[in-house]
Amino acid sequence: MGHLHEVIPQLPMQALPIEAVPAIEVGPGCLRRDLPAGPGLRMWVVDMAPGAQWPVLDHHETGESYYVISGEVIEGEARHGAGTYVYFAPDSRHRPHTESGVRLIGVNLGYAAFLAAGGSSESITHCYHPTQG
Repeated sequence: MGHLHEVIPQLPMQALPIEAVPAIEVGPGCLRRDLPAGPGLRMWVVDMAPGAQWPVLDHHETGESYYVISGEVIEGEARHGAGTYVYFAPDSRHRPHTESGVRLIGVNLGYAAFLAAGGSSESITHCYHPTQG
């Protein structure tokens, strides 16, 4: 104890208020907050103002999932309210919008993590829901 070369271990947990995470404006009325996550994992919170649409057709090579915390997001003709979990397959595309505003939390794997988890280039099916985008 007290040795200068001793390494202080990192805490096994990190907790922070979402509002303390810097927001990145990705388009008009669309904010993303990137959250700390494990290697190969991306997590974020998205807030979209009433009437906002995601600025581009969003492509997910390794898939994407999100959970609607509040409000409602619209994907094609489908409306997903608070408490809804939405999953997109690898190589899917979508361009969400909202009339009421929405907050959601999302996750996807980086390409290397996708491969390490058993995915392969061949398992990307090159499919997307035709009503999306």
